[in-house]
Amino acid sequence: MNIFADTSGIFALLVKNDYMHVRARENLKYFAGENVQLVTSSFVLVETTALLQRRIGIAPIHDFNAKIFPLLKVVWVDDKWYTRALQRLFVQNNRDVSLVDCLSFEIMDSLEIEYAFAFDKHFEENGFTIAAFHDLDAK
Repeated sequence: MNIFADTSGIFALLVKNDYMHVRARENLKYFAGENVQLVTSSFVLVETTALLQRRIGIAPIHDFNAKIFPLLKVVWVDDKWYTRALQRLFVQNNRDVSLVDCLSFEIMDSLEIEYAFAFDKHFEENGFTIAAFHDLDAK
């Protein structure tokens, strides 16, 4: 099973005082046991790195690259992906939904990924399910 990894999930996993840290850890542990493939985009990598650097510092970026990055299958953004994400952004016409989110939704639609490792309500608002290990047991 593929699950899309969003910045909100990765950040919570790496930042021990994040309010979703425990849940993120539990989910990752479950994903590992179930051979879940985490898929993300190069835009999420950039967004996660920038957020970690700004809010926490450089050290968590080392952890991200050493511990999390190897677990990810990355969709590298080219001009076609960028154009699709930008078109979706214009259709959404919602200043709270980012270009990175729109790209994530496009990738998830294209790869038929139903679940997101995320703590961002915009995924549910766009028809996806926030992955929680107890929800996945029923699948």
